Amino acid sequence: MITVRKSADRGSGDHGWLKSRHTFSFASYYDPAHVGFSDLRVLNEDRVMPSQGFSRHPHRDMEIITYVLEGALEHKDSIGNGSIIRPGEVQRMTAGEGIVHSEYNYSSEVPVHLLQIWILPEKKGLEPGYEQKKFHDEDIRNKLCLVASRDGRGGSLTVHQDVNLYLGKLDPDTILQTSFDEDRKIWVQVAKGMVHVNDTKLETGDGAAITNEEKFVITAKKETEILVFDLR
Repeated sequence: MITVRKSADRGSGDHGWLKSRHTFSFASYYDPAHVGFSDLRVLNEDRVMPSQGFSRHPHRDMEIITYVLEGALEHKDSIGNGSIIRPGEVQRMTAGEGIVHSEYNYSSEVPVHLLQIWILPEKKGLEPGYEQKKFHDEDIRNKLCLVASRDGRGGSLTVHQDVNLYLGKLDPDTILQTSFDEDRKIWVQVAKGMVHVNDTKLETGDGAAITNEEKFVITAKKETEILVFDLR
């Protein structure tokens, strides 16, 4: 079964310096039908205006993954990390027993466009941690590249939950066939472009919950950037 979450149906927030779309309930947006999917709790598409951002604020007991689509995001945290996240790079922050961080648009001229992903951890009170890695075009071009997993296999980032996150950049007419265990739950998010997942069309900003599908075929109809979550 494939259940589509259309881009236009997502929650939204416009704070001037920040324009955000919420796939699941977040902050003042609440939809009892969309409060998460398995351990995937937050999937926000954010656009932060030049030189603006999130001042220092706390998190705890959450695995937070940041993926920049356009621009650059500056990160600083209370455990001594400071970095710039650019397209092609994936950041994982374990909030655990408590962490404070800030995120700002590194540019004074253009917005930064990013996805912020929150995953519930396998247990509370973990030691805070941080990872960031660049995945090159050859790693993700016309394939699903594992970028985060529970065991960090294959050079992926380590997430403290039974989840596998894949990233792909697909040329038009690319066809990917893959399979997942029948008892797994799959979420597909189209960051840019258009694909058919089996016979279901997904466009920029659309997501889809997939369960109990015998086949899993992704066909790119145009240049596409896609994330696939394999969840318990």
